[in-house]
Order: sequence, then structure tokens, then C-alpha cells
Amino acid sequence: MNGNILIVEDENDLAAIMADYVGAAGYAVHVLADGHAALARVRRTVPELIVLDIMLPGLDGLALCRAVREFSDVPIILVTARVQEIDRLLGLETGADDYVCKPFSPRELVARIKAVLRRRRPSAPSAGEPPFEVDEAARRIRVGGHGLDLTPSEYGLLVAMLSRPGRVFSRAQLLDLARGEAPDVADRAIDSHIKNLRRKLADRAPGVDWIQSVYGIGYRLEL
Repeated sequence: MNGNILIVEDENDLAAIMADYVGAAGYAVHVLADGHAALARVRRTVPELIVLDIMLPGLDGLALCRAVREFSDVPIILVTARVQEIDRLLGLETGADDYVCKPFSPRELVARIKAVLRRRRPSAPSAGEPPFEVDEAARRIRVGGHGLDLTPSEYGLLVAMLSRPGRVFSRAQLLDLARGEAPDVADRAIDSHIKNLRRKLADRAPGVDWIQSVYGIGYRLEL
């Protein structure tokens, strides 16, 4: 049996389908339909992961996510019918680890759960997966034993993404990080910095796609 998954969803039919698929994947599942009840349960017993609908009675999903983040870093996957970029960014900036948009395949949800938990669980480096080495004093990063020739902005962006592997960073968040290293960075330059980072990483680790685009939001680094 895998870890305990808490599903917080007030649509009974959808919650039942989600629970069936997640349970069939080998996880212990508990379902709640109210945000306040969910918060009380998480305070008592923190699950291994929370699947959280944004639109909930009593305490909505975003408020619940913020409240949980005050005392726990439990992985949270948001479920939303809102497809506007601002809602996606708000959810991720609230502290969510990932999201799925309705309508979605239950198999996709299970795949997202497995991916988030895999990122959170420590594992031994696999053969052919070069580790990153960050020398903060020298402001240098090595991958696979080879140094990367990075600009100050590229260094700042890569360090930030390495600090939270698997987290999705919006372009606005990356812009703030880049400006911390180079105040004159423009919004349109973020994609250019990421493109250059990808090229430099590919030179050191051919065939490994470290930085992935997340449509409509920004980027994340996968280890």
C-alpha cells in the first residue's frame, strides 16, 4: 500500500471516480467535501498528498492551501475549472505543487500524483543523471562535473529552480529572481534566459531535458 491521499472535492460523483482510480493505483484514500473539515483533518494527521478542488463550500481551495502552508509542506495538487492564467498563477503562488483542469482524465490525475510524490521522495542518483553542484561563494554551478558558463541572471534563475525541483515558476516569479541579479532585465528576456540555460545544460548533458515548459504559466526544473 502506498501513502495516504486526501481528496477534497464537493462534487460527489467526481470525488467517487477520483477515489476509485487513486485507490486502484495502490493508495489509501480519504475523501472530504468541505474545506473547514479538511483543514481540521490535516491539522490532526498530515496526509502524504492532498488533491484539492478550488471551488469548495465554507473554505475555498486557495484559502485552504494557504492555511495548510502555514504549518506543512505536504504536496498539494489543485483541481480547477478555471482556465485563465491568473487563476493558475494564483494557485501556484499560494503554494500548490501542481494542478489539473476540469475536465480531466482520472488516469492523468493518478500520473500527476505519482510524479509529485516521486519528486518529493529522496532517491539515489541514477546512472547517467549528472548531479548539480552549486558553489555559492564562487557563484558557479557544475553539472556532471563540468562547469557552466552562466551570466548573473542565468545563475540566479538556475539556483532558484534547483532549490525547488519540480516546482512551477511563473514568468513573473522568474522575472523577480532575474532582476535580483540584474536589475535591468526585461519581462520578454525571461524566455531568452531559459533558452540559453537549456542550450548550456544540453552541452553538458546531451539528451537530458532538465527545464520543462508549462503551458500558460512558466517553467520547472525536473531532476
